[in-house]
Amino acid sequence: MIKSTFKKRAFGVQGPQVGEIGLGAWQLGGDCWGQIDEAKSDAILEAAREHGISFIDTADVYGGGLSEERVGCFLKRHPGDTWFVATKLGRFGDPGWPENFSRKWFTRHIESSLRRLQVEALDLAQLHCIPTAELVRGDCFEWLRELQREGKIIRWGASVESVEEGLLCLTQPGIASLQVIFNLFRQKPAEILLPRAAQQGVAIIVRIPLASGLLTGKFKADHVFPAADHRAFNADGQAFNVGETFAGLPFAKGVELANELPALLPAGAPLAESAIRWILDHSAVTTIIPGASRPEHVAQNVAPSLTSPLSPETHARLREWNDKRVRPYIRGPY
Repeated sequence: MIKSTFKKRAFGVQGPQVGEIGLGAWQLGGDCWGQIDEAKSDAILEAAREHGISFIDTADVYGGGLSEERVGCFLKRHPGDTWFVATKLGRFGDPGWPENFSRKWFTRHIESSLRRLQVEALDLAQLHCIPTAELVRGDCFEWLRELQREGKIIRWGASVESVEEGLLCLTQPGIASLQVIFNLFRQKPAEILLPRAAQQGVAIIVRIPLASGLLTGKFKADHVFPAADHRAFNADGQAFNVGETFAGLPFAKGVELANELPALLPAGAPLAESAIRWILDHSAVTTIIPGASRPEHVAQNVAPSLTSPLSPETHARLREWNDKRVRPYIRGPY
C-alpha cells in the first residue's frame, strides 16, 4: 500500500487513526448503481489501496453480500496491509423485517459478514438504518454488546437517517460511531449532533457527501439514469428512504441548487472538491466515504484532503444559502 499523503483522524477516543477519506463500497454490490463486474470492483479497490485509503464501509445487504465478498477477497490478497473495514446489519432480506430484530438473527448476520469478509472479528458493526422503534426499544444495542464480548465484533455503531435517531443512539453506553448523511444540501447535523458526538468521543462517518453525484455539478435536469441505478428507481423514495438518493431533494431542484453553488465558492474552485472540503472542515467528522464507480474517481475523492480549508466567510455564505434555498425542499427523515 502506498503511504497515505492525506490526513488521518482518530476513530473516537480509543480507536485507531483512519484516513479522513475512505471508500464507500455500496456500488460494489452491483445492485443499486448499475452493474460493476469483478474486474472493475478489483480495479476500484486497488486504486483505493494505491492512494493510501485504508477505511472501507460496506454492508451485508449490498448485492446480497456481494460487496462484502469482493472486499474480503481483495483484502485476503493483501495480507500485509492494515485495513479498517466497517460493515452494517439489520436490512438483510433473509428473513427480513421484523424477524431481523432478534438476538438469533443478529448473530447469524454477523457471522455471515465474518465469513464473507474472511476475518475473525469485525472492526466495526453498524446498525443499518433500522426502524426508530427498534432504537427506542434498545434490545439491538445489548445484542451488539454481547457480540462484542464474544469477540465477534471489536466495536459497534449505528448508521442513522435523522438527527433525532443519532441523538437517541448517543444515549447508549459503548457506542463507537455514528454514520450520517451530511453534505452541502443537508447541513442540519452540524447544529447539535456533530458537537454532541465530539463531546462524547464518538466517531462520525459521513455518507453521501456528493448527494448521489448532484454536487459534482455534472448533471442536467433532463438526465436519465439506468433502470438498475437507485437514482432512477428511488428518486422519490419508492424503494427505501428518499434521503439516501440525492440527499432527499427532487432531482431537478437539486440540479438547480447545485448550479447556484459556484457563485458562493472561491473563484474557480471545483464543486465536488469544495463539497468534500466543506465536510472536512468540520472537526467532528472522522472520515468521509464517497463511492467510486470507476478507479479514477478515487483520486478525485482524495484530492480535497490535500487542499486548504474554506474560509469562515465562505462557510457563513453556504450556511445562509442552505437555510434559505435548500431546507424547504429536503424530503425524508432529517
